[in-house]
Amino acid sequence: MLVESPPEQRAEIAPAPPNRRAIRVLGLLVSVVILVLVALASIAIGAKELSLEQVWHGLFEDSGTYGDVVVADRLSRTVLGVLAGAALGLAGSVLQALTRNPLADPGLLGLNAGASAAVVTAITFFGVTSLSGYVWFAFFGAAAVGALVWFLGGSRGATPVRLVLAGTAISAALYGYLQAIMILDDAALGRMRFWTVGSLASATDSTVTQVLPFLLAGSLLALALARPLNAMAMGDDTARALGAHLNRTRALSMLAATVLCGAATAACGPIVFVGLMVPHVVRSFTGPDLRWILPYAAVLSPVLLLGADVIGRIVARPAELQVGIVTAILGGPVFIFLVRRRRTAQL
Repeated sequence: MLVESPPEQRAEIAPAPPNRRAIRVLGLLVSVVILVLVALASIAIGAKELSLEQVWHGLFEDSGTYGDVVVADRLSRTVLGVLAGAALGLAGSVLQALTRNPLADPGLLGLNAGASAAVVTAITFFGVTSLSGYVWFAFFGAAAVGALVWFLGGSRGATPVRLVLAGTAISAALYGYLQAIMILDDAALGRMRFWTVGSLASATDSTVTQVLPFLLAGSLLALALARPLNAMAMGDDTARALGAHLNRTRALSMLAATVLCGAATAACGPIVFVGLMVPHVVRSFTGPDLRWILPYAAVLSPVLLLGADVIGRIVARPAELQVGIVTAILGGPVFIFLVRRRRTAQL
């Protein structure tokens, strides 16, 4: 459902006063420190906990001990969590601005459905069994759906309403295809069951290397779109008066969100709530200015993702609860509370 942007989003986005800008910069630095601490916790905490000394030794003085091997193993998982979290946060921020819907997330335009359908197709019809194979199918599945949504949404005449309607229709069709294939093919069901919940457990150096170029390119493009998306938040007529190119901005926004969401979903599976909740929360203390929302979302989304991953390792020892399940359990109630508080404040 399309939600009209709140009045503060439609108002002109003026430069922040110096003192407020300083507070935002300080807050961003604090967020980076929190991310570093959570990343260290992600490396140290698992089936076997490591001391900070062991973590430091494994990171900088690798000598082949058990602790060093564990650190090396968890490092890939942590790096992927940082990259995927930042990608989901940026994709959610861009899509919320593009659709003028503060409740939008990468699933709204069918990107998660496209990646999932591509993975099922790879498993069922091409016999792909490795994560390295999933990555490419999932990425191109998301990209194909992103292009299809843009085409069905009107291409050069695309509007937020048309894009959302096209994404919803395509998602419904693809999830029907998913269910049909998984019911008919037990092997596909068994292999997909792990991937579809979202997990960082299978992260390797190879996975990080494969998705890193896409995540970097998508992140740079998303950050570069902050100013034109700010102009579009004031309405199409005002944006045109300010010199914004609406069709180009919408097309590039779709491209950025598709690349970011496609690469993150390919590597980790569809992880819910990160791309929806973090940008929504960030907006509550940064205001509607995407020049601040995007950097904050890029830092705080990995905090949520890695924090959920650490919680999943603790609560189910010696096994672990997949990060996609934890984000859904934590994100649902918190997001309902935030939405109700926002609605109450507007009454």
